[in-house]
Formats: sequence, structure tokens, C-alpha cells
Amino acid sequence: MVTSAQIREVLACGHLEVLGRVPWSSNATLLATVTASGIELPAIYKPRRGERPLWDFDEGTLYQREVATFELSDALGWELVPETVIRDGPMGLGAVQRFVDHDPDEHYFTMCSDEPDRFRQFAVFDVLVNNADRKSGHCLRRRDDGVIVGIDHGLTFHEVAKLRTVIWDFAGEQLPAALAADVERVVEDGFDRFRELLAPDELDALADRCTDLLETGSLPVPGDGYHSYPWPLV
Repeated sequence: MVTSAQIREVLACGHLEVLGRVPWSSNATLLATVTASGIELPAIYKPRRGERPLWDFDEGTLYQREVATFELSDALGWELVPETVIRDGPMGLGAVQRFVDHDPDEHYFTMCSDEPDRFRQFAVFDVLVNNADRKSGHCLRRRDDGVIVGIDHGLTFHEVAKLRTVIWDFAGEQLPAALAADVERVVEDGFDRFRELLAPDELDALADRCTDLLETGSLPVPGDGYHSYPWPLV
């Protein structure tokens, strides 16, 4: 069995071949294969030069945020985000993520009632990363092992509160002790692994969100007068 560390090594150092563009993506999202040491992996390549400028996120930083979400998922030990690395490619520097083979008819709204514990992790995670765009279709069940993972994390880690998500089913619930312990461990370990991915004020805001969640001990509820849901929902 190929380990996560081996997958990251292949993604980072292997030969990357672009197969085509994923349709209906607002930013350049390219299907690719990455090959090294006899291992071939399907992957998604999001080059920096293909990012559409946004008024509220610094230009050319979305690919770094994709990697930062993987790093936080890895630090928490939750395996919510497929292996993602920064590397050069045919269109320049960008994020390369392991492709998730999944049933496109499945998404959060079709899976949430059967996987409440997994989606509590998602709810906590989205608070921590300040996810501004958690659509239902960003939650995928891997065909090979049935594990549910999340994709499309470019709109994350803004220093201003921007949480927009479809996962409000757990709003107001007490933070489960096991998840709180994982967040506490991340705080204790520090945030050095994010320093080359996030701006200093974004890093400070991440630390504050971790602390605030632990101190309140409960998941937030949608705010009055704030657009708390993404569009489209799926």
C-alpha cells in the first residue's frame, strides 16, 4: 500500500502531465497524472497563473491556501483534505492535489445523515480555516475506501470572519472532547508549518480562531444579517 508520505513525494517530485481542464471551474483546474518510482497518480493541478483575481483575497495566494488546509488537516490527524503540495508544473508554480475518484451524485446533502461524526469534523475544520466557500459538492466519498474528504479550499484563512458553509447542522453543539483535544494539540505544537503559506495577520487569526473555539466550547451559529451560505449550494 502506498503511504501518504509516498503520495506527497510523488506529487512533489514526479513527472507531471496535464490531461485537460476540469470544466465549470472559476479558476484554472487541470486534471493531470504525476509519475515517479513506478507510481502513477491522478492529480488536480491548480497553477497560480490561472487564479481569477478577487477583491478580498490577495492575488496569487489561493494555491497556498489549498496547501495550508492540507497541512492543518494533517496536523489535526483528521485526513479531511487529500494530499496537496506546492510545485512547479507546465503552467508554473501551483498546488497539486491527489485526485479523488468519487460518485458525482454524492455530496454533503446526500451523505450528512449517515456520517454525522465525520461532518462534525468538517464543521470544526471549516471554522478553523475560516472557509468562505464550503459547498455541498466539495464533500466527496472516495470510491476505494469510502472515506469522505473535502476539496476546493482556495477561499480560506482570511483574517476577517468569512465563514460560508452548507454544514450548519451542528451549529450550537458542544465541541466534542476528542476534537477539542486535537485542536489543543495543534495550538501546543505551534503554527510554524504554515509560516510560508499564510500572511502574518492570517496566521494570527488562525491561532485566535483555535483559541476562541476552545474557550467557547461550542460550534458557532449563523450570524444575523450575514450571508452564511455559499452560492450555489452544491
